[in-house]
Amino acid sequence: MNDVARDEPVLCSVADGVATVTLHRPDRMNAWTYAMETAYFDLIDALDDDTAVRAVVLTGAGRGFCPGLDAGDLAARTQGVAGQEGVGRPMTYARILRKPLVAAINGGCAGIGLVQALVADVRFAAAGAKLATAFTRRGLVAEFGASWMLPRLVGTGNAMDLLLSGRTVTAEEALAMGLVNRVYPPDELVPAAEAYARDVATNCSPLAMQAVKAQVAADWTRGIEESQDEAFRLVKEPGRRADFREGVAAFTEKRPPAFDPLPPRDAPTK
Repeated sequence: MNDVARDEPVLCSVADGVATVTLHRPDRMNAWTYAMETAYFDLIDALDDDTAVRAVVLTGAGRGFCPGLDAGDLAARTQGVAGQEGVGRPMTYARILRKPLVAAINGGCAGIGLVQALVADVRFAAAGAKLATAFTRRGLVAEFGASWMLPRLVGTGNAMDLLLSGRTVTAEEALAMGLVNRVYPPDELVPAAEAYARDVATNCSPLAMQAVKAQVAADWTRGIEESQDEAFRLVKEPGRRADFREGVAAFTEKRPPAFDPLPPRDAPTK
């Protein structure tokens, strides 16, 4: 799945179990278009089923991550022009990915671009990168699940500040409020994100990571007793027992674990 067509709106390369996905409209700071949306969401489907991929890094080409909807598509939207928006898939579609998704925010990140970063499991940012919700400054409400995701990441007070004002924050302020996990010098950002992804791809059970993502999502609406019961149920499944045995053996034998990859979503259950 290594990238070949350099003029595509989204590029992808795979190495050491890690897929690096690059939003690729550097002349437009990677502004979001319907073509980019379709390409990215199709790629999410492909990466989810690719047994060679165990973790994914998302970043932008050039100086920007994604500043939101491209001006041309935005103008069409204000005129009520029917386009390809959503194509039957929500803007948070990348949440279906069963593998860890790391956003490497290399520059401007706002609107739909910020939503794509919020959907990621972990967010790293380049020092000085600027982030904003921007919705109210365009006359819009908190779209695409931002009002659901932000309070869970940064608390209600910080979420209200960001959503009401639409103001821009730097990576450093985003780190202080928990919007991003780590900040790196710009030239170290993508290598650091790939190193993180490579570590979990090498040392963590794909089946366990899939379960953890599902647990965290579901536990927002469950009590602690239900959460514990679900964890107990999961641990007893045969595939997870096999991974537990392998994890313990690898630890005691001081070697990397040999966990099985996730099967494609439509593969028959063993």
